[in-house]
Amino acid sequence: MIRFLRNRFFRTLHDDESGSATVEFVIVFPVFITMMTMSVELGLVTMRHTLVERGMDMAVRDLRLGTGRFAGEQTQIHDQIKAAVCENALLLADCETQLRLEMRSADLFSFTSLDSGIECTDASEPAKPLKDDSFVPGQANELMLLRACYRFNPIFPTELLGNLVVDDTGQGAIVSMTAFVQEP
Repeated sequence: MIRFLRNRFFRTLHDDESGSATVEFVIVFPVFITMMTMSVELGLVTMRHTLVERGMDMAVRDLRLGTGRFAGEQTQIHDQIKAAVCENALLLADCETQLRLEMRSADLFSFTSLDSGIECTDASEPAKPLKDDSFVPGQANELMLLRACYRFNPIFPTELLGNLVVDDTGQGAIVSMTAFVQEP
């Protein structure tokens, strides 16, 4: 008798198809939404990085060819190059204050790259003045290294984006570097 009742009870549960898929929805929906939001954020980071790269390429082209666009003292040239990068990098929010440039010459025979410590703007500190050794305009036929660091405010939390650099204030950093030779 107990076997009969037990089989009948399990058979009715097994054959019953009424109800909803709440368990599957609760498990799958957050994962799906997280993947969608992170793909949107990653797309925006990629777009910003591409725009910074484009801005640097266009500004370095003018600088390398010596069109006369960049002239003056060291701080004036820095500001002019920064303005050119921001002008060519369309759609970057608050580019003039969030972009920091670093340019140094490099020896072709004993090559040393820029320091691994990247100096970016920081919203929690006052603006850092331009150091004398962090931006050195080059001479003719000299190899120059130019690095730009752009800070931005991410839309979504960035813990799931991997190795995106985020500071204490929650800003992300995009670092781009290029090398060029000054034309005579």
